[in-house]
Amino acid sequence: MSDPVLRINNLRKDYAGVEVLRGIDMEVRAGETVAILGSSGSGKSTLLRCINCLESASGGSVEVDGDVMGYKQERNGVLRRLSESRIAVQRRRVGMVFQNFNLFPHWTALENISDGPRSVLGLSKQDAKVRGMALLKRVGLEDRANAYPRQLSGGQQQRVAIARALALEPTVLLFDEPTSALDPENVSEVTDVMSALAASGATMLIVTHELGFARAAADRVVFMDDGVILEQGTPSEVFDYSREARTREFVGKTLA
Repeated sequence: MSDPVLRINNLRKDYAGVEVLRGIDMEVRAGETVAILGSSGSGKSTLLRCINCLESASGGSVEVDGDVMGYKQERNGVLRRLSESRIAVQRRRVGMVFQNFNLFPHWTALENISDGPRSVLGLSKQDAKVRGMALLKRVGLEDRANAYPRQLSGGQQQRVAIARALALEPTVLLFDEPTSALDPENVSEVTDVMSALAASGATMLIVTHELGFARAAADRVVFMDDGVILEQGTPSEVFDYSREARTREFVGKTLA
């Protein structure tokens, strides 16, 4: 087994005294696909946002490739908060795909993908274009390179967003309910891309309500409830042989 590339240690988050994450511990190994399930308000999206430093944790830590995200550990063991510019450098290791695509409307599909490699990685315009075209081909959209977001379907926009997340060659990819804003007919074109990424060895954490996709593509399924990990295991262990009544209730209602 490969070493963990993501370590989450006793991660906590509260808003105005209300605990949203209550001590999350998790490790994710290179090449592992982890599907995160749970009802609304269980803390799934907050967990992803803390991993990516879009939210500041109230306690605990997140490590990617051995570095604590958002902090530098001093020799005496004390953690010191990094500047926003240093956090932005760390964030390159964690690609994020949001519910609502978040593409720049005035840029073409190719421009949306190639901007990061140019501005963040320092690639030349030509090298960034070559990388962008390769990624568009990977998500099946090489013929839509010059299309603007308004000219693309929701499923196509989300595939561009996935390509954009891949452009910085992150260690870990995070997906926050990537199909929830799509019409049912567009869902499969996005989950097909994600399944191909899983098969290729990408390391992914996916918050999703697509239980069929989670069963087929995930190596591990994590079920969250009320800010904690209530249960986890292989898809079969969680879906077919759940230990917890709350997990069985959720799976039964979601599949009904």
